[in-house]
Amino acid sequence: MQINLPEKRYYSIGEVAKAFQVNTSLIRFWEKEFEIIQPKKNAKGNRKFTPEDIKNLQFIYHLVKERGFTLEGAKVHLKEEKHKTLTNFDVIRKLEAVKEALIKIKEQL
Repeated sequence: MQINLPEKRYYSIGEVAKAFQVNTSLIRFWEKEFEIIQPKKNAKGNRKFTPEDIKNLQFIYHLVKERGFTLEGAKVHLKEEKHKTLTNFDVIRKLEAVKEALIKIKEQL
C-alpha cells in the first residue's frame, strides 16, 4: 500500500487514519499494542505522528492487513527480526515506488 502524505514533521491522527484508510480508533489501538509506535502528545493530548511513526505504522499495516499476521504474530515478528525486516520492507517500498513511476512513464509514451 502506497501512503500519500505531504512531507511534514508531524501528522495528526486524522491525517494518518485517512492515509491508511482506517478508523482513528485502529491507529490508537495499534499505538497501545505495539511499542514501536510512540507519537508525541501536545498539552491537549493530541497525538502527533512523526515520519518514523508513519514508517512503523506502514510496516504494521503490511504485516497485519496485507500478510495476514495476527497481532501477537506481528509483535513476535517485530521483536525477533525488527532491523532485518524493516530494512527489507523499506527496500521493497522504494522499488514499488520506482515501478509505479516507470509504469506512468511507459503509459505517457
